Amino acid sequence: MAEGDRPSAADWLTEHVSSQVGRVFVVTGANSGLGLETARALGALGGSVIMAVRDTEKGAAAVEALRAEQPDGRFDLRHLDLADLDSVREFAAGVEHVDVLVNNAGVMMPPRTLTEQGYELQFGVNHLAHFALTILLFNTLLQAEDPRVVTVSSGLHKRGRIHFEDLHGEHGYHRTKYYSQSKLANVVFALELHRRLRTSGFPLRSVLAHPGYAATNLQSAGPTGVGKLILKVTNRVMAQEVEMGALPQVYAAVGADVESGQFWGPDGRKESKGFPTLVEPLDEARDRELGKRLWDISEELTGVHIDLTP
Repeated sequence: MAEGDRPSAADWLTEHVSSQVGRVFVVTGANSGLGLETARALGALGGSVIMAVRDTEKGAAAVEALRAEQPDGRFDLRHLDLADLDSVREFAAGVEHVDVLVNNAGVMMPPRTLTEQGYELQFGVNHLAHFALTILLFNTLLQAEDPRVVTVSSGLHKRGRIHFEDLHGEHGYHRTKYYSQSKLANVVFALELHRRLRTSGFPLRSVLAHPGYAATNLQSAGPTGVGKLILKVTNRVMAQEVEMGALPQVYAAVGADVESGQFWGPDGRKESKGFPTLVEPLDEARDRELGKRLWDISEELTGVHIDLTP
């Protein structure tokens, strides 16, 4: 099929996904970028979307725009600051029902910054906060039919390693290195959660997704200097539209054939663009000892624990 004959992102979803009326989705970072597009797509499919955002003023503007497009859409704006674990706990306590949690929000390549609890910002927001949120919502998710947790990573996870000797960059911070660490942590966590769920028999799917190279404000919000300029240019020249970038995580959330432990990404060259397909994580991410070690230290740092005994 010629490039111009390929369906739009919305058409592709309509062809591959059934109605989501009656299902409730939590999407973190839903006021812009991939999160906003995910909320838009899920709303168009009939789902109710809890839009978890740090900046409620920008979130309110996003909800207003969505309701103008979808007058019957069900969008519920709520505050969530992933850089503060107290905010994560407060948010989770207010969620009475959820079918699918989409751990989407993230920060990318900022100067070294710390969360409220003193953790490196990228590791704290991208991994630790989503780890805590998933565990805090675990019992609520189990009350749903076909519950899922979708953890959004990046192709850059393949360049990462977990710096257990210096998790928070006190002795050698490099913004790209620590971004890759956080994205690898996403993958390791989601696969470890999958293993524990299968072992214990809980009917919850842990699924991964990544957007390829999608043009969002993520590339401009964190980076500074020359790096920011380079990303601005490559966004224009190389990146795919955000609607396409969101498809893998939307499909991971609602696709009928999606299985726990799978990783969905674009089907194009080097997984940079295209429609959703199954992709492979970094081999190291499957290491069980690494998964257990990251899980244990994540429980220690967040103070959030769960017993997955059957």
